[in-house]
Amino acid sequence: MNANILETIKQSAAVPSMPQVVLRFLEIMQDPEFDYSDLVKVLSADPGTVSELLRLANSALFGVRNKVVSTHQALTLLGPKRTRSLLLGRYLVDSMSSKSVSGLDMSYFWRRSLTSSLVASNLAQKVIRRCRDEAFIGGLLSDIGVPILAESMPDKYSKIAGCFRPHGGTVTADDEMNAVGVTHAQVSAMVMSYWTLPGSVVDAVNLHQSDTPGEGNAATVARILYASDRIATMLCEVPEGDTIATVCIDAVTFAGADIQVLIDILPTIEKEIEELADALRIDVIPSNVYSLMAQTLSEKLQASSC
Repeated sequence: MNANILETIKQSAAVPSMPQVVLRFLEIMQDPEFDYSDLVKVLSADPGTVSELLRLANSALFGVRNKVVSTHQALTLLGPKRTRSLLLGRYLVDSMSSKSVSGLDMSYFWRRSLTSSLVASNLAQKVIRRCRDEAFIGGLLSDIGVPILAESMPDKYSKIAGCFRPHGGTVTADDEMNAVGVTHAQVSAMVMSYWTLPGSVVDAVNLHQSDTPGEGNAATVARILYASDRIATMLCEVPEGDTIATVCIDAVTFAGADIQVLIDILPTIEKEIEELADALRIDVIPSNVYSLMAQTLSEKLQASSC
């Protein structure tokens, strides 16, 4: 890893800035024995963040029956970890919406990131349940290094960034190292560390492009992130059914899950993606094709698992 390149990127305008209230929230959560009331206090100090948090809590994603009207209620409903993920995601979308990123299809990028996040969360529920929130935020942010590299090194990275579109091809860590001297996983991890996210999540994201991440919790989450990204790519690109089945079976096996886990989540994943996109105010391409492809994938996987 070229530390000088990473430091240059970190100091550049390409790294999205977080509001002070979010940074303070992340700082408090670094302490494993943080006081819940401190989180409520720091969030309540910023009316804009309170408004955003209440909107997220009352979104279709969480299906609350009674309207959430206070910061404490919202934090209790979402939980500190999910609140952290949603606030980061929301402010990232807001920060990056005004940027023009050379060669990158941002609609596809966000759709794939959302899909990966929800697939990772569901896989972690079966493989390593205590790390489900880490898998969720890891899936959401593991590729954030792609637009950062595309903005900070447009001449060198734009061709690679162009692969983040439907049927754009596979991007390997070696491709990125040869082009710019770092990988997007390393940049994503660097930025997440800069935002003081937990080391376990940072480590998992840093390893998520590797097919040999090692052992331990971070490695297990990294395997899930690697698998969920491959599955998300299939779900977002509508390839041939046989290709979908082969890739997804290999990915789920690599993550340490049973193929039935993926079969079970497919019927609900599209609705979850739409609800998460709405909560984060992301425009994603609605697709009847997606539903049809998910059904095809389910049938192929069921046939393959028999």
